[in-house]
Amino acid sequence: MKPEVFRSKTAWVLGWVWMAFAAFNGVDLILHGSIPSAMVAGAVLAVLTAAVFVGCLRPGILPREDGILVRNPLRNVFVPWKAVDNIHVSHAIVIESGDGVVRCWTPQASARERAKAVRRGAVATPAKSSGRYPTSTPQISRAEQAALKAMAGRTHADWVAQQLTDEAERRSRGPEPTRPLTMTWSPSALTALAAALTLVIAALIVA
Repeated sequence: MKPEVFRSKTAWVLGWVWMAFAAFNGVDLILHGSIPSAMVAGAVLAVLTAAVFVGCLRPGILPREDGILVRNPLRNVFVPWKAVDNIHVSHAIVIESGDGVVRCWTPQASARERAKAVRRGAVATPAKSSGRYPTSTPQISRAEQAALKAMAGRTHADWVAQQLTDEAERRSRGPEPTRPLTMTWSPSALTALAAALTLVIAALIVA
């Protein structure tokens, strides 16, 4: 499996848009702001930026050679390939491993996305025209119909879950012993939150 991070592309883009906005405003506060208002504004900006980093930019699912690394907002969960028992999708991707269950923060399957996937599947099987007058439904090629049928009713989260399931089945062969999943706090997430909290405390002291 190629090195790839499965995540919500929308959240990723919006997260970096916010980061650019926060950087611009941070520089403006440093150059033109005045104490204590600049400290208060900077603290608010820092809290929002930390939340965007933790909730939008950091989360993802990283398939690796030795297993699946799930980056949720505050924690990292590593599941070796041989320890994967089942992967399914509710509104989120769920990885079952022994007595442990990992719910992935991203990508998720919303009700709106699920309905869109169902409509996409309906396009793959257009109704046949009756009579001698053609219908107004645009005709698509057989290759396009096959691609749409393959994704009929499936969201991005469903596709990611299938990719992970296939890889886990492929790598489950062999005599190597199975390691249990491990869960740890994310240093980057804790650092971002600690930095924001420090600025909030500093702003309260100055104000």
